[in-house]
Amino acid sequence: MSIALKQVFNKDKTFRPKRKFEPGTQRFELHKRAQATLHSGVDLKAAVQLPRGEDQNDWVAVHVVDFFNRINLIYGTICEFCTERTCPVMSGGPKYEYRWQDDMKYKKPTALPAPQYMNLLMDWIEMQINNEDIFPTSVGVPFPKNFLQICKKILCRLFRVFVHVYIHHFDRIILIGAEAHVNTCYKHFYYFVTELNLIDRKELEPLKELTTRLCH
Repeated sequence: MSIALKQVFNKDKTFRPKRKFEPGTQRFELHKRAQATLHSGVDLKAAVQLPRGEDQNDWVAVHVVDFFNRINLIYGTICEFCTERTCPVMSGGPKYEYRWQDDMKYKKPTALPAPQYMNLLMDWIEMQINNEDIFPTSVGVPFPKNFLQICKKILCRLFRVFVHVYIHHFDRIILIGAEAHVNTCYKHFYYFVTELNLIDRKELEPLKELTTRLCH
């Protein structure tokens, strides 16, 4: 990674503060294992497989938080170029438009400019992962029955950030020399969600060509 790129990814340009795992917990150990595997240059396809004897919900929880932190960082590098003027619609090219719905303020799918959509999305995810009833941090506290459903929704929405960044802002990613980093993050994300069947295949359509090039 170039020095300039290190600066981009190190200055806390994330949209949100990072969520961390408590040292000494099972999830912290899983997180460390996942990170070590990634940094060892191992095959990403193998890296996402559920380790033998581990709980799938723990494995998913660790990755959801990690992907939120990473994708946050990626969007943070281009967010000043994603404005209501440049991106009046949250889209992935002319064929795909994403509307926001959160069952609170936005009870129906609502068309919004991309930066507003991103803000709401990051707020919403942060709320989920900081909710002890959904992502319990205490040892022995079980995950809720709908945990995987919530994670599927989070991951599906995080995928849309990739769609928007790749289709509308990739020139900027190339300009700052972050292309390899973003591609690796995308591959890791793609292998994980397909390995555990966490995103509907039709949701993955907007990046089909890129995925074929990068991941097959």
